[in-house]
Amino acid sequence: MTIKLIRDHGQHYRPRMACLQKLEAMVLEMQSGVKSSEQKLNITSIPHVITGEDILAWIANHMKVDTQEARTMGTMLVAYGFIYPLQDHKRLILKPDGSLYRFQTPYFWPAQKWKVDDTDYAIYLAKRNIRKKGSLDVYEQENYNKLHKWLNYKWDFIVMQAKEQYRAGKERNKADRVVFDCQERAFWIVHRPPPRTHSAMDYGVDRLIDPNVEEKKTFDYYKRIVSLISLNISLFILVKFMTTYKGHDPFLAPCLPSNPWQTDDDTYWELNMRSVETPTKMRVERWSFSFFELLSDPRGRADFKVFLKKEFSGENLAFWEAAEEMKWGAASSINEQAQTIFKTFLAPGAPRWINIDGRTMGLTVKGLEHPHRYVLDAAQTHIFMLMKKDTFYRYLKSPVYKDMQKKSLSPAPHTFTDSQLEQNARNRKPGIDPIIIWQQEEEERAKAAAAAGPIDIKKLMASKLDRK
Repeated sequence: MTIKLIRDHGQHYRPRMACLQKLEAMVLEMQSGVKSSEQKLNITSIPHVITGEDILAWIANHMKVDTQEARTMGTMLVAYGFIYPLQDHKRLILKPDGSLYRFQTPYFWPAQKWKVDDTDYAIYLAKRNIRKKGSLDVYEQENYNKLHKWLNYKWDFIVMQAKEQYRAGKERNKADRVVFDCQERAFWIVHRPPPRTHSAMDYGVDRLIDPNVEEKKTFDYYKRIVSLISLNISLFILVKFMTTYKGHDPFLAPCLPSNPWQTDDDTYWELNMRSVETPTKMRVERWSFSFFELLSDPRGRADFKVFLKKEFSGENLAFWEAAEEMKWGAASSINEQAQTIFKTFLAPGAPRWINIDGRTMGLTVKGLEHPHRYVLDAAQTHIFMLMKKDTFYRYLKSPVYKDMQKKSLSPAPHTFTDSQLEQNARNRKPGIDPIIIWQQEEEERAKAAAAAGPIDIKKLMASKLDRK
């Protein structure tokens, strides 16, 4: 089986072609504006050599830009292969000193749209292998072995072409031969860079159309335009989400007061427990992001209940919680929970009757005759949207939420020395078992249900008489 890599670095249908043509025009002006001289490279004299500082000065004067921007533009010229270094040839940057550079021959410019394939690269490596007598660079030797394996079916042709090019090169004089070898090596450094080196020629997926040609307004054209608009909306939503949550992401923002996984200090976990009395300021701020964030946090939901109790409208949240418990609870208790929900929230004259439209009420009551986990989804979604559109925004403007913002904690960052970190590691405490947390929440839920239940006056009076 033969594996062949197809890499089209020919800039076909690329929007960057306009950029490359502008760089090409600037290089043509630079060739007559930057002074060049003959320099010795090892023992060979190389003609028309320029220095990095001369290139930098010409760009700054000609383009009327500062030194930093001129250096960036010069590095772009080197990265695209319009100028190549003679000394440190693997680093495609412009050095603002006396480093030696040459203008690349126009035959190797990227705007020529020369299709760079593996056969040409294999011929180049085979030629270098002949000239260097097998002493290639490590990454070149790896590529040579891979190409030998992949292109084995035409390797004889590749070696023959390499020998012919090597023989033709030996007929040139030494200076021209060195210059051509440098030009060819610079071209392949740009298009086949060493590992861990950025390549300016990586452009991504091929375009299907030529952006310079006016396209006919067909059905497919408008379909693609609509899909692009949908993509832009999705990207806008993603950017908005990341902007909102970037301060609450532990990978982007530090954990305050310290990261417990690094310092073995569990203060962060204690401050952010599920049922902590006073939450942190960042936690309270997160409640305002969305109604779902508020309900997802048990502490935020408890604070929301306090607001609903003052508004005398806690039945909506109670129904939502009952529907969630039925959806995720045990299968054996579904019938019992369904009857309790019906008597408490949906039956005529129910003590905590909820206000939903007649169609949803009819479907829900009919579904409760044969209950299942998701029989309350329609009513639960309706109640959720009511609370999201009205109650949630009134809660954010209420004194309850503002008082919680004032009382919330802003922990200062902790800095530990090496000895303190070792002491924290020795005093590391085990975490709280999730079963214990679940039991505590069940006890609190039972107490809340008992407090919200009807009061038996006769039993209360009898207990008072017994005390007397």
